[in-house]
Amino acid sequence: MIAVVGHPDLSASTLVLLEDELRSRLTSFAEAGRAGLVRAGRGLPVAFGRAARRAGLALVTVLPSYGGVPAPMAEPDRKAAGELLLLSEQVRLVEFDPGDRGACVAADESLLRSCVRVLAIWDGRPSSGRDWTAHLVAYARSHGVDVEVLWPSAAEHEAACGELP
Repeated sequence: MIAVVGHPDLSASTLVLLEDELRSRLTSFAEAGRAGLVRAGRGLPVAFGRAARRAGLALVTVLPSYGGVPAPMAEPDRKAAGELLLLSEQVRLVEFDPGDRGACVAADESLLRSCVRVLAIWDGRPSSGRDWTAHLVAYARSHGVDVEVLWPSAAEHEAACGELP
């Protein structure tokens, strides 16, 4: 399996740029019969799903669950999950609370252990309360997973309220 991790605040233009970048990288994995793995959510997971589909890579989407039933997700993530389900060949339910940061990190760690490669969309920033990309990169590497860090030169984060782009 090939997974993607990355910053949750990527700009819309960066996500479009990444779709093309990811598609070109995923084509060889598709030809080798691999599959992509993504935890449902808005932003990067959808860009990865679209790129996987265009590259011919089978996609597995992970949904949070509670008691064997899909767990409620925040509206933007719910809409993104719907698109990912349409792009996927397989869906996995994993028990965790999508509103709990610690549960999300633990779920991501568990998913990364099942992968042979991780594509990390990361600018090198340390992890924070809202962004644990650096942690996941270190975690994957410490478990022997091959990590490829991508940060296109034109990549940008969304501007926070009151912040200039």
